[in-house]
Amino acid sequence: MDGLVIGIDISDTYTRITLLEPEKSWMVPTVICNKKESEEWFVGEEAYGCTLAGEGVIVDKLLNLAGRSGTATIGGVKYEGAELLAKFFAKLLEYPCKEAGTANLAQVAISLEKPDGNLLKILMRCMELAGVDRSLVHVLSRTESFVYYVMSQKRDVWSNQVGMFSLENENLAYYELKAQRGLRQMTVVAERESQEESFNLNVLDTPSGARLADRILCSCGERLLQKKIFSAVILTGKGFERNYWAPEFMKFICRRRRVFGEDSVFSKGAAYKAADYLHEKTSYPFVCICEGRLKTSVSMKVMNREKEEQLYLASAGDSWYESGTSVDVILDGQSEIEFLVSLQDTRQKKLVRIPLDGFPKRPNKTTRVGLSVEFLDERTMVVNIKDKGFGELFPASEASVRQEVML
Repeated sequence: MDGLVIGIDISDTYTRITLLEPEKSWMVPTVICNKKESEEWFVGEEAYGCTLAGEGVIVDKLLNLAGRSGTATIGGVKYEGAELLAKFFAKLLEYPCKEAGTANLAQVAISLEKPDGNLLKILMRCMELAGVDRSLVHVLSRTESFVYYVMSQKRDVWSNQVGMFSLENENLAYYELKAQRGLRQMTVVAERESQEESFNLNVLDTPSGARLADRILCSCGERLLQKKIFSAVILTGKGFERNYWAPEFMKFICRRRRVFGEDSVFSKGAAYKAADYLHEKTSYPFVCICEGRLKTSVSMKVMNREKEEQLYLASAGDSWYESGTSVDVILDGQSEIEFLVSLQDTRQKKLVRIPLDGFPKRPNKTTRVGLSVEFLDERTMVVNIKDKGFGELFPASEASVRQEVML
């Protein structure tokens, strides 16, 4: 393999980074520090050490700072949040590069709890500032990373449902996956559910707090796992680095279930998916339906060489961050453009019509329009239609339509 394949899972508290070959993971606090009167930057525990020694000022919650276009002043210099996050990424990438003895990157996938369009653009800009080509960078939701981690294991791990508890500081989430074998293709459906019963991990430092946390997990486990058949239950996150504080919860989930812990589920899952981008044929021949993936296919009826066919603009299971297409079509007397929206593996379909208001009236087959489709999230499609005229006979006008469509 030419170049390194890397998966990153970032949050405002900790960031995990995984090098695929040779496989190794690191956990780094998401903080940065600039050493006083120098150009030297430190991240993670080194940043804490520099600050404790009185040699610099630390900045934390870097993801939030960049996401809200915030700034931080260090040594009298004001930095954009995105600039600091870029410096953090640059230092973070030194871990796998030093381990492998090369800075040549093949693919990088970044996992987030819940990506949005604004954060996606910021991350791409940060990675570019960190010296990484945008074409090598991909973004996944944590649910997607969970899917690729599980589906990279042996079949007996995911032959039935797979559950996973993720415990971070004040963040308890439950993930569930089920592989459904269809006539034509397997569909993998995964969901994430944040739990209201989250707690600060500092409570684990006292016996009374640990017994309370144990009861909270038991309550969640009984509610989420009862009356279901699991082939595996996974425990991940900093809270499960030590599990002796939760004896009753461990006794409950280990009863007739296969349970294992993995600290780096999300960064490893991201790395496995990053490697898949290097192959012409995917190693994951299934449709993935989860947070971050489209749940519907979008197509339009066209005539191609006098034969009617459906032109697919997006397919269920595609990543909405990377979905989007542009085509030119010639109108045959239509005053509107019609799209067919269909749910995966169901007969539920609906027609979406976008009127071409303000477009010039011309003879049939003498109006060419440019049509582009992009997505704001897995449920919101944006359609742009622009008049391109028809050569010298009918010059292009300025007529255009932009419409958001809820799928």
